Amino acid sequence: MTTRHDIIRRITEALTPLYGHDEARSIALLTAAGLGGVSRTQLLADPGAELELEGLDDVIARLAAGRPVQYELGEAEFCGMSFKVREGVLIPRPETEELVEWVTSEHPTARRLLDVGTGSGCIAIALKRRLPRAEVAAADIADEALAVAAENSRRLEAPIELRRADALDNLAECFAGTFDVIVSNPPYVPRSDAAAMHPNVRDYEPPGALFVPDDDPLLFYRAIARQARRMLAPDGGLYFEIYERAGETMRRMLLEEGYAEVRIRRDLFGRERMASARLAAPQAEAAPETGGDLRTAAGGTTNPTPNEQR
Repeated sequence: MTTRHDIIRRITEALTPLYGHDEARSIALLTAAGLGGVSRTQLLADPGAELELEGLDDVIARLAAGRPVQYELGEAEFCGMSFKVREGVLIPRPETEELVEWVTSEHPTARRLLDVGTGSGCIAIALKRRLPRAEVAAADIADEALAVAAENSRRLEAPIELRRADALDNLAECFAGTFDVIVSNPPYVPRSDAAAMHPNVRDYEPPGALFVPDDDPLLFYRAIARQARRMLAPDGGLYFEIYERAGETMRRMLLEEGYAEVRIRRDLFGRERMASARLAAPQAEAAPETGGDLRTAAGGTTNPTPNEQR
């Protein structure tokens, strides 16, 4: 008889050389629960119960080779929801949930929002679930991503408008009207950093959703910011997830592109991982904000608050 404990132990032992014991055990619990149809709480509450998983040896071999557990299970958790994912679509990250929370906390009455580079649709769908009265649109250049986002939109009963658009070129031409908020988690990892990345990210997730040229790491941000000037409503907000070492260059770029109230925000681990800026109304004079764990356009860093590299 194979028990729950046996399966968790086998997976943990196989993955420890790649991930370390704690993360390997977390993946083992996730795998056993997902494939066995039981909750992690049940696994831990009765470890001696019998559990047979068909093809377990093959699953362990793929995971030990670095295949992300989310691709193995075909789903990933994000903002309390289960999103379908598969190869060709970036896996939602826990840190991106902080970007969603930031947007919704500052724009609770937004009428229209756009997510650029939507991937699985996780940001757009989470925004729609939190702001059900708002119209939420999402864009991606990859047909595979749009198909997965559409599937998640239906499954999670969060209707969003999906369009194929190139963030570097024709974004503004693909959407009529203006938006109160434009948000994006675009590619931002310099290609020279690929060697230092964990193989489960570098070797399996879509490179087009990860990497940018070393000589132009703000490529997507600059293109989106320029197009957003025509797409944002007066006093509209622009929000980005950013590379943790790009905070200062991001701040300068947004100011140079004519934005006001540029803020760089730290995540729960103290890393600069988010940026926002405001398209001020013509009659308004932009003023830097202070407070929180934000670095404002005036410079200076306020008190920081304390995952895996993208």
